[in-house]
Amino acid sequence: QVQLVESGGGLVQAGGSLRLSCVGSGRTYGPMGWFRQAPGKEREFVAAVQWSGSSNYAASVKGRFTISRDNAKNTVYLQMNSLKPEDTSVYYCTAARLYNSRFDYMRESEYDYWGQGTQVTVSS
Repeated sequence: QVQLVESGGGLVQAGGSLRLSCVGSGRTYGPMGWFRQAPGKEREFVAAVQWSGSSNYAASVKGRFTISRDNAKNTVYLQMNSLKPEDTSVYYCTAARLYNSRFDYMRESEYDYWGQGTQVTVSS
């Protein structure tokens, strides 16, 4: 079992930036990603990155957020720029053990491990 621990959340003004980090206790060879959940809403996909570095994003964050990973450190990052109040959510790190070509890794069910979440609050 791989444990994922997020850090880097906090309070920021609209237009500001934050960088989230997530460290895994062990190696995962599948994609790593970020989801978020706002109060009263369902958890939604934010971004995912494969072992190769190839990435994809939700339309709502494309061009503002950048996901990356350091395979040697079992770590995934989410650089969030031009933050908006609607980005306020709990952000969850997730990882898949292995890559499956049938998946696009935009669904919670396609991942095996989850972190506890870190709060991001963007004030207007």
